[in-house]
Amino acid sequence: MARLTVAEALRQAIKEEMRRDENVYCIGEDIGIPGGWGGAFTVTLGLEKEFPDRIINTPISEAGFFGIALGSSLKGLRPIVDVQYGDFLFCAMDQIANQIAKLRYMSGGKLKTPIVIRAPVGFTGRGAQHSQMMEPFFLCLPGIKIITPATAYDSKGLLKSAVRDDNPVIIFEHKLLYGAKGARSEAGSIDASSEIPEEEYTIPIGKGIIRREGTDVTVIATLLMMHKACEAAEILAREGISIEVIDPRSLVPFDWELVRKSIEKTGRVVIVEESPRRGGIGAEIAATIAEEMIDFLIAPIKRVAAPDTPAPFSPALEKFYVPSIEKIMTAVREVISLSS
Repeated sequence: MARLTVAEALRQAIKEEMRRDENVYCIGEDIGIPGGWGGAFTVTLGLEKEFPDRIINTPISEAGFFGIALGSSLKGLRPIVDVQYGDFLFCAMDQIANQIAKLRYMSGGKLKTPIVIRAPVGFTGRGAQHSQMMEPFFLCLPGIKIITPATAYDSKGLLKSAVRDDNPVIIFEHKLLYGAKGARSEAGSIDASSEIPEEEYTIPIGKGIIRREGTDVTVIATLLMMHKACEAAEILAREGISIEVIDPRSLVPFDWELVRKSIEKTGRVVIVEESPRRGGIGAEIAATIAEEMIDFLIAPIKRVAAPDTPAPFSPALEKFYVPSIEKIMTAVREVISLSS
């Protein structure tokens, strides 16, 4: 076993899949420049040395290289598309929403679009146009799977599953979880490294995991918020409050059975997300719980989310904007008080 960061685990997964299948290739901006960073966050660093013809650097034209990925996937290739920041997915929305997501459905399954889209997200002092949490924009788009790995182990296993899937898959990667070093180190990063086994493994898309078992409140959180939820649970345990932290790992498909079993036990739910509250993933999760699991609830569902404004550039305002461990603990205490 070797302990790898998220960036290193993703790189290892890409390398293994490219060795396994000659149809796998990577495309994006600055992903294979000799002496460069290996994309914006070092994930493809050095891969051009082993795969000089399958690490394709592109001009700054997301619509263009997403179109290339789409066309090549229809001809049997399996592209991994790198966008420097998740926000830039908007530049390719026609290709993604009207073509990539729909062609398999529209062809009755005769066409396949096995495309993996890698997109960094998260608030890291870059302001409103380079920080957005993109999950809510794609949650309502049928035809695309969405995965959100929060550890290096999950990043490798889920990416390998995504590459082998015949449907398009978006993998959202949080900038503060990469663990990149040197020029791409990020202030405020959290250690999400894992022991990675030498033998091959994959993680099924659609299977969540319990990060911490508890009996009083179920907290559902992804990416960076999952780590904050676990920290909040550790602190609250000293107050005698037992928190069960669920990491869905996949938003589409979603592991509703895991959530159901947890709520049957705790009767209380707090959903934590980094994106704005209005129309967020928390709203969808809460609505489904209210529709299908309300008999288990002994208190109203609580959501912790960012305000309904664009992300601020000011470090002080961003600190207020992003959900904190303290806000998570406050929500947990409130949901307990409402049922006491």
